[in-house]
Amino acid sequence: MQFNGQGALASQHLQKLIDQQVIRLDNPPQPDQIQPASIDLRLGTTAYRVRSSFLPGKDRTVKQCLQDMAMHKVDISQGAVLEKSCVYIVPLQESLALPDTLVAAGNPKSSTGRIDVFTRLITDYGVEFEQVPAGYTGPLYAEIAPLTFSVLVRAGSRLSQLRIRAGKAVIDNESHYDLQLKERLVDANLSMQDVRNGVPVSVDLAGEGEGGLVGFRAKRHSGVVDVDKPNVHPYLEFWEPLHTSAGQLILDPGEFYILVSKEAVHVPFDYAAEMVPYDTLVGEFRVHYAGFFDPGFGAAAAGGKGARAVLEVRSFDVPFLLEDGQNVGRLVYESMLETPDRIYGHGVPSNYQAQGLKLSKHFTMTE
Repeated sequence: MQFNGQGALASQHLQKLIDQQVIRLDNPPQPDQIQPASIDLRLGTTAYRVRSSFLPGKDRTVKQCLQDMAMHKVDISQGAVLEKSCVYIVPLQESLALPDTLVAAGNPKSSTGRIDVFTRLITDYGVEFEQVPAGYTGPLYAEIAPLTFSVLVRAGSRLSQLRIRAGKAVIDNESHYDLQLKERLVDANLSMQDVRNGVPVSVDLAGEGEGGLVGFRAKRHSGVVDVDKPNVHPYLEFWEPLHTSAGQLILDPGEFYILVSKEAVHVPFDYAAEMVPYDTLVGEFRVHYAGFFDPGFGAAAAGGKGARAVLEVRSFDVPFLLEDGQNVGRLVYESMLETPDRIYGHGVPSNYQAQGLKLSKHFTMTE
């Protein structure tokens, strides 16, 4: 299939790729599987517990690697628990036969990142995680590493997404600044100097309401999270609310936090965006594992005015002091090849449109 122009493929393009067997499915697609700028990837029936994370390299398939790395197989066809601090490889129900004009990339779904499940896409002969080169034909695999909570998954569970691009999609600094002036991508007054490899996003530690709620810290010893069951897990069994009146928060090494951006975020219908780390020079912490924002996120016309970016934050080797308004990430925008025929929050069901500080869909906020 040939596409005119450069940019990320929209929902209508992804449907055509399914029809033409460029995206190949072991089972019929689910009605909501195609998103505005991505397709959800479904787990197969078997999870392989492996000794460590790995990349196949240019000379091996994932199946060949599993002959050496797999410790045992787990049948997840009817549901099984993937234990935290363990690494699993799961063949996916989707595979690819890309032409030379298209590349693809994977990323965790928002709900996956918010429960601290580290998920990456792997291909045969792969030398990079999450990247699928032009012309790739073969199976897709998910590497799954639950870091905080053990999770219950089953065949068909959707932990990650696939995006497909034709040519160069990411826009340059000048285009970011022009788009900020025209569409107000983030609710802040920025200069051209502020816009460098994306628009900056800062953390809100001023707090919500009188109690000064600024976020949540995951509890180390909790129950199992069923990834396919929304609104069933009482949040206090899994999370500790964080309050502050000083506009500061010390991140403890190894702990996982849910925080929120100070700015409202807007993704116009003809664009998608990705959250990337701000700069390793400002602190040794990671923000936003599932950093993809669909066209229409935060758009007033799609019911998302005032939507903020939820930040999944983990500190690394040393305690780190975060302060209110500190830059923690950048939003990098890319052009869509066409306006999607499905818009986030408008015709596409959304758990996070118009959100503020919010845990993943799995948790109920009743005490």
